[in-house]
Amino acid sequence: MTVTAPDTDVVLRVSGLEAGYERPGRHGFGRTRVPVVAGIDLTVRAGRTLGIVGESGCGKSTLARAIVGLRPPFAGTIEFAGSDLAAAPPRRRRRLSRDLQMVFQDPYTSLNPRMTVAAVIAEGWSVHPGIVPRDRRDAEVARLLDLVGLRPEHGSRHLHELSGGQCQRVAIARALALRPRLIVCDEAVSALDVSVRAQILNLLADLQSKLGVAYLFISHDLDVVRHISHDVAVMYLGTVVEYGTAADVFGDPQHPYTRALLSAAPSVHDRPGSAADDIVLTGEVPSPAAPPSGCRFRTRCYMASDACAAEVPALTVRDGLPQSVACHFADSSGSTAPPPGR
Repeated sequence: MTVTAPDTDVVLRVSGLEAGYERPGRHGFGRTRVPVVAGIDLTVRAGRTLGIVGESGCGKSTLARAIVGLRPPFAGTIEFAGSDLAAAPPRRRRRLSRDLQMVFQDPYTSLNPRMTVAAVIAEGWSVHPGIVPRDRRDAEVARLLDLVGLRPEHGSRHLHELSGGQCQRVAIARALALRPRLIVCDEAVSALDVSVRAQILNLLADLQSKLGVAYLFISHDLDVVRHISHDVAVMYLGTVVEYGTAADVFGDPQHPYTRALLSAAPSVHDRPGSAADDIVLTGEVPSPAAPPSGCRFRTRCYMASDACAAEVPALTVRDGLPQSVACHFADSSGSTAPPPGR
């Protein structure tokens, strides 16, 4: 199911997206595709943040790289600014890249360490001429530095002269330099100290309020996603298992996997229930090269039945629920709650 929104609000619409890697075929002949992202539908709306959350290895970063064009998708569409990015010719794709930027997890590896901060921020203007006139670039760099909480003198420094938080601010300024409509943040604060992390999250929220930019924010940290996101998609083994507003997903999770994540994650927020209600998942995460039949979560689910192995649950809005859930047992009665003692 594709979660839709009014066309005037839609910045990004992903439909049936499959992406991953290739490996040698049997006996070394040919290539076999392994879809790490297996048929995902998402919608990002203007001025809002869609948070993507899930365990490491669930396909979050592969999804991000496919959306921005760093990994060619196997199937599906990525509709941005009225064009399918996956099928757009190179010239059109390059033009659209101005409006779609990315902030990576590690600024030390995603930014050029040999360039000054000012040169890093201004680099995109040489690739996409016409955004800022040459005689205005120094002033625009100073404005962007101020916008992300840095001083003008930081422009003459190199990355090794800055802290991790300052480098991530430079990465954000570089993304903003092209005046994008959407920024994809892939674990953009996971490598930062807690206090610096809070500063960057508040900075992103302030920039969204001022500029109206939309975010696709990827993280394994539930509290971070809860703090910054308007909408949330929970991923497991390349698929979305629950999708809705942050208030609905965190306030009343319906999928067993979402409940397990919230149960396992340390949080500063109060969580209903006691230690006896904690959900401990057993077993290993299956390989995307050989996913289970039916529901992909069934091999670790405390509610799995024969039906779960036979039929893939669709991501749909169940009776009485505000969010979409891919579970045969989800409904307004809260039936996906763990049994006593689990």
